[in-house]
Amino acid sequence: MTDKKEALCYERLSDLQVRCNLCPHGCVLEPGYQGVCQVRKNIDGTLIANSYGLVSAIRFDPVEKKPLYHFNPGKQILSVGGFGCNLRCIYCQNHTISQVFDVDLPQDKIYSSENILSLFHRSNNSCGIAFTYNEPLVNFEFVLESAKEAFENNIPVVLVTNGYITPKAFEMLLPYLSALNIDLKAFADDFYRKYTGGSILPVLETIQSSIREKKHVEITLLAISGLNDRLSEFNLMINWIAENLGKSVPFHISKYFPNYKLSNEPTSDDVLVQFYEIAQKKLDFVYLGNFNNPEYSKTRCPSCYATLVERTGYHTRLVSLDAEGNCSNCGANANFKFH
Repeated sequence: MTDKKEALCYERLSDLQVRCNLCPHGCVLEPGYQGVCQVRKNIDGTLIANSYGLVSAIRFDPVEKKPLYHFNPGKQILSVGGFGCNLRCIYCQNHTISQVFDVDLPQDKIYSSENILSLFHRSNNSCGIAFTYNEPLVNFEFVLESAKEAFENNIPVVLVTNGYITPKAFEMLLPYLSALNIDLKAFADDFYRKYTGGSILPVLETIQSSIREKKHVEITLLAISGLNDRLSEFNLMINWIAENLGKSVPFHISKYFPNYKLSNEPTSDDVLVQFYEIAQKKLDFVYLGNFNNPEYSKTRCPSCYATLVERTGYHTRLVSLDAEGNCSNCGANANFKFH
């Protein structure tokens, strides 16, 4: 059995009732009840992190798979997945581990932060540790503990996240992070509320606070046919990114395929290419994911347009990039991070 780990970021409202303050849901829980995430539970008036140390998957992935295209390109990263999520996306791509219930949690895949660091050292080509696959923020205590230990050992930590967290909780974790890929699921609050059960403003604040603290940030949009692919909405998103984050933030547009509870047609290639061309007018680094054409995954210099990095699937070749992450042809900065 997992240890009974008391959660962080909660308050007692009475002898037995608690409120979780980890994410904007602010779940008020009576004894025996779980939050929206299904992995934080009120047990006799104490909020317990019920999935503490539970790992759904752990393996070395290409860092480009996160996707992170400008963070140690060509390297591997130790990817650690847990269970649960604080959103309820009807199209979830990892629903078998994120959309779980308390009773579904296994009890035999328990890791410590020391285990994670030990596994990291098994690869000479690893650029860090990524918390990914499910929503890592709901496993906050374990991620925070592991991130602190990695930070103390000069190991970069990556978060692949929906960004749905309270600012106060995020402030506790952010100092120990080196890079984030944050899902921006749409640029309309009605989409978030109807299809994910969340809201957009906390996500935008998470993205902006990460940029303010000078973390490496990449943004991903899963473009879903008929739901978040309106040109007017997409233009608003691109303008917001350019004006609030800067034009050098890498932006990934990923092709949707039917999954979980949603059976809409896959996003058309024509729409993806149109989005790519629109985004390129405002942003320096735009990529198409789940898209079978390597031309749309190349990195080109924003100044001289030389090809800096070529990618075929998860095979990466550095073409004209110096050790500082600049274009070796003209010297322009290309927002690459090497650790």
